[in-house]
Amino acid sequence: MNEPKDKTPPHYNQAVQPIEYIMANDLGFCEGSIVKYVTRWEAKGGVDDLKKIIHFCEFLINKAESKDDSRIRVV
Repeated sequence: MNEPKDKTPPHYNQAVQPIEYIMANDLGFCEGSIVKYVTRWEAKGGVDDLKKIIHFCEFLINKAESKDDSRIRVV
């Protein structure tokens, strides 16, 4: 972000930005979304962000449980 510090939303004030961690660790979409939401939930989305984390975890659980199934079940 190139915004001045005083205009930067509080959920961007992290020692390590989620995108930097996500890219450095080559995380997938669901894993990256979990990192993003868990990092910012208190400063931005509150309980809604925690629910999004659960939603993305359910996708990963579904994928892990159905490795032999080429279809992904919607949870």
